[in-house]
Amino acid sequence: MEETSTSPLPAAFLDFLKENDLDPSIYAATDSTPRYVRLKPGYEADVEEIEAEIKCKLEKVSWLPGFYSLPPDVQIAGSQAYKTGKIYGIDAASGAAVTALDVSPGNHVLDLCAAPGAKLCMIVDLLDGLGSVTGVDVSQHRLAACRTMLQKYALGDICRLFVANGATFSLIPVNVTSESRSDSVDRLKEWTSRKSWKERKKAAIAKQNAAAELVQRCQEPELIFYGLKSGVVGFTKSEIYRSPSESELLSYGYDRVLVDAECTHDGSIKHIQKFESWGWTSLQRRVLDAERTDNLTVLQLRLLTNGFRLLKSGGILVYSTCSLTVAQNEDVVEQFLKDNASAELQEIEAARNWPCKSGRIPKTLRFDPWASQTSGLFVAKFLKLAE
Repeated sequence: MEETSTSPLPAAFLDFLKENDLDPSIYAATDSTPRYVRLKPGYEADVEEIEAEIKCKLEKVSWLPGFYSLPPDVQIAGSQAYKTGKIYGIDAASGAAVTALDVSPGNHVLDLCAAPGAKLCMIVDLLDGLGSVTGVDVSQHRLAACRTMLQKYALGDICRLFVANGATFSLIPVNVTSESRSDSVDRLKEWTSRKSWKERKKAAIAKQNAAAELVQRCQEPELIFYGLKSGVVGFTKSEIYRSPSESELLSYGYDRVLVDAECTHDGSIKHIQKFESWGWTSLQRRVLDAERTDNLTVLQLRLLTNGFRLLKSGGILVYSTCSLTVAQNEDVVEQFLKDNASAELQEIEAARNWPCKSGRIPKTLRFDPWASQTSGLFVAKFLKLAE
């Protein structure tokens, strides 16, 4: 039997839900949304053994390969399957956002808000040892948790992690899985030699501006983890931290970028329910405060814009938040499209059978706890057109 909330939602929060066309009933019941785990590829034969250990059947999520649901009260942290990395917890909606990226082995992927790391681990699994993943987060202690996950699940070989501001991060991937370091340098020299004097001058100015901005920030990205095939081993610090020109990014930027942006987390039932113990006044400050929301939407647009800048021509970017507000989702997307002529909103082909709704902008998607039986999530997918 579902346990219902004993505290009524405050009037300000009900007004907030009404403004965003959200049904208050999705916040009324606790422990009604299942928890989800992803099975590490290669352990499909161990499902029955895992079920016996946790004394619970893993129900396959029909619309998301590799995902299983289980009752929300089942604990997995003490199980051997969890400790040895056979399963890890990740909400199905978050898994959908990663799936929307269309990651293929050999891609170079940037996760611009990587912590705590479940989505990053899924990306690495999808690459199957080919390509690279760069994880960025502004919080050092949260990114340290991401590093722990990579080490626990033995997924760090093609990863590098930087503590940095995702809105200003400006490092490109280094392809070390399909060519040697000398080949990579020779390719870059060849690219440079083909450029006209005017283009080279423009690139040089852009590089100087980027360097000046870096000095102004007084702190370069801090590399806290790297694998043997991540594009760090065998390269000097100046090569790793080299600021690319804008034209160079079009050819040598990332194939895929995930921007799961910082938000008010109002789409997460579990997060909202915490305010019953924290106090509803803190909800006003953390979720409903207009100034905080305004600051967040500015940050979200900057993160989305910079992630798109680091994307190569023909690359794919997915923007997501676990907020259900229009301001942090459709409004950000609308402004971004106005500012970036080379950005084209894409249909998410994989979503045909997903339990989600269309957003207020066509081709965007919304998961919510009531309709999707997942945490709330907004998802938008962009293609970078050739300029």
